[in-house]
Amino acid sequence: MTITLDESGRITLPESTREALGWKPGSRLVLDANDKGELILRPERIATDADPDRFEKAIGTAEIKWPGTTDEYMALIRGDD
Repeated sequence: MTITLDESGRITLPESTREALGWKPGSRLVLDANDKGELILRPERIATDADPDRFEKAIGTAEIKWPGTTDEYMALIRGDD
């Protein structure tokens, strides 16, 4: 599908595309560009309500029972004398 940028820098999404995606007037969308210059258009709710990745989920969840300091613990797991 080819669309044309108008003199004000706007594009019009075809009605069939809007209907297929369930986008209505007032729908909030996010527009991103990747490193290839391709545009990605998606509903805002997907961009903001996305589940955190596995690393974000893990932050702060470790329950280490260690009586010493962080430096002492790091020396222990590194094998420092």
